[in-house]
Amino acid sequence: MLNAIIAKAKGFIVNPVETFRQSRADEARTVLTYVIPLLLFDAIMTAIVSLLESMVFPMVVPPIFGHLLPVVLFVGVLIGGLIILLLFTVWVHILICLAGGSKGISETFKAITYGLTPSFLLHWIPLIGIIFDLWSIVLMILGIRELQDISSGRALVVMIIAVMVPLIILIIIAMYLFVAMSSQAVPVAPPTIF
Repeated sequence: MLNAIIAKAKGFIVNPVETFRQSRADEARTVLTYVIPLLLFDAIMTAIVSLLESMVFPMVVPPIFGHLLPVVLFVGVLIGGLIILLLFTVWVHILICLAGGSKGISETFKAITYGLTPSFLLHWIPLIGIIFDLWSIVLMILGIRELQDISSGRALVVMIIAVMVPLIILIIIAMYLFVAMSSQAVPVAPPTIF
């Protein structure tokens, strides 16, 4: 089973279009047996990196969180990653339907899950992990095109909207929280001398 997962992951990284075409017949069970080990690997590596960062940069992470943070990140990446994957699949599938895609949500789930292969494997690497997240977006576009039988342009528009709308919402929420926290700070008046 592990050899099959490694071969499929290599295919999505080296020859994604052909691997997506070969994956058309994959059932949901096959996709889940692919994604769970990758999520587990991602969770383990993220926890290890956070533990190393807390050891190397102890001033950045308060000591009380230093040993707890890797556990929280492990659970968050594993369980939160699966929840986000499912929610993102539904969101993207709605956009695909609006763009004229006629295949089922299982095809969208395959396209998103298989497209996220580089992210699952390598996004935990500090500083350069974002490159693999961007490559995953490209792979998801290819997957949507191949598995939903829509044009490259429509698949591109779907992914731009699918990524940008949540990103804009997160930025607005972060700005709101920043402003709300800044307004809560009580300014200290200088002492008066009389």
